[in-house]
Amino acid sequence: MDPISNPYTPGAGTPPPALAGRDEIREKVRICIERLRIGNPAKSVIMVGLRGVGKTVLLDRMRHDAEAVNVRSIRIEVSEYKSLPATLSPELRLAMLGLSQIESAKLVAQRALRALAGFAKGLKLKFNDIEVGLDFAPEPGLADNGDLETDLSALLVQVGQAAKAANTVLIMFIDELQYVRHEQFAALIAALHRCAHLKLPITIVGAGLPQVLAIAGEAKSYAERLFDYATVDKLSREAADIAIRKPAKDLQVDYEDAAVDEIIKKTQGYPYFLQEWGKHTWETASVSPITLNDVLRATDLSIATMDESFFKTRLERTKPSEKRYLRAMAELGAGPHRSGDIAQKLAGKTSSFAPVRASLISKGIIWSPIHGDTAFTVPLFHEYLLRALPQAAL
Repeated sequence: MDPISNPYTPGAGTPPPALAGRDEIREKVRICIERLRIGNPAKSVIMVGLRGVGKTVLLDRMRHDAEAVNVRSIRIEVSEYKSLPATLSPELRLAMLGLSQIESAKLVAQRALRALAGFAKGLKLKFNDIEVGLDFAPEPGLADNGDLETDLSALLVQVGQAAKAANTVLIMFIDELQYVRHEQFAALIAALHRCAHLKLPITIVGAGLPQVLAIAGEAKSYAERLFDYATVDKLSREAADIAIRKPAKDLQVDYEDAAVDEIIKKTQGYPYFLQEWGKHTWETASVSPITLNDVLRATDLSIATMDESFFKTRLERTKPSEKRYLRAMAELGAGPHRSGDIAQKLAGKTSSFAPVRASLISKGIIWSPIHGDTAFTVPLFHEYLLRALPQAAL
């Protein structure tokens, strides 16, 4: 098959040609938007799921959906190395500059920009990575106390009032929520809570690894009443079939049923892996229909590519002690596993491995589904570890 016309698009956040199996979550966000538009309360939506299930792709598609119905939005990705105020402030500035061009919202948006100036000035000592253009002088007493929770609430209230004056909704699309630090997550939740009390048309649509559920709950006890959590998982058999067949069919290429079955078996229906297998199978095949033999011949290349581009980057961030812990987990299988079983595999006490486990959780490589359990955040990671980390080398 012609590699130039290859329809499959493996990559970090790269939109697939067919976004299958995600209509329910998109509808949930659409309802949230329309409720806010008419002044009704609505919970913010947070998507949680493992790596490779397409959260980032879905987040971007929903932002496109929102902007298509005249909703204002900002889009940020949280970093382990940058504070939430520093990440959020420049995007809020751009949003308020846009709203200030609407006559009905001009004065309110300008006050929000004054609030942003006070916010940045008041918190500069605590978060020295805040760098944002200041279009107006701060208004004394407005979001400038130097306390993150108080000031972020005041700022988002002003931003919400500007959106209301413009007869629109402002959505903050936030990716990698698991990297928001505890104090900053608590402040964000409190700010959203205040805006909800005031029925302001501002909300969050976020995405993060499964540990976001615990992080939010620990930050504020009322978080579960503020957020609507949506689990993003591997695709159903039907949706995976569509994700494989439709892009090819659009180019007049068919698959044998056995070929589709084999791809779904190998990938377990995870969207990123489907795209990777589809790409290499397409380039291995010579004619339509694509056969089971084409899939089998593409398998080694698909695995090698995923090892290098998807799995390896996560393993490279770990220390030798963390690699040993991960290898022990892998020997036990896909998981989740009891922490005691992992420690036993390493011939040590559970408590002695607590710092290693905590470090891997903070790096987003493992998570704890329930107290005492440990699981990988990356599907099929255990298989990769068994290939990449021979026991004798540890």
